[in-house]
Amino acid sequence: MKVSVDEAKCCGAGQCVLLAPEVFDQRDEDGIVVLLTPEPSPDQHSDVREAAAVCPASAITLHDSP
Repeated sequence: MKVSVDEAKCCGAGQCVLLAPEVFDQRDEDGIVVLLTPEPSPDQHSDVREAAAVCPASAITLHDSP
């Protein structure tokens, strides 16, 4: 799985950071979410999927590997 975040769509709610803090973080200056790792480990996949599902701005995109 690969993950991307559309910073232009991000509203800075930070729910993804709470659900998967080892994958997502927020910039201090504006609260916009940034990726710590674009390819999370398999044990992080369920947390990342949940984070994408609850993102109020739909700014997180998941790209499943074949």
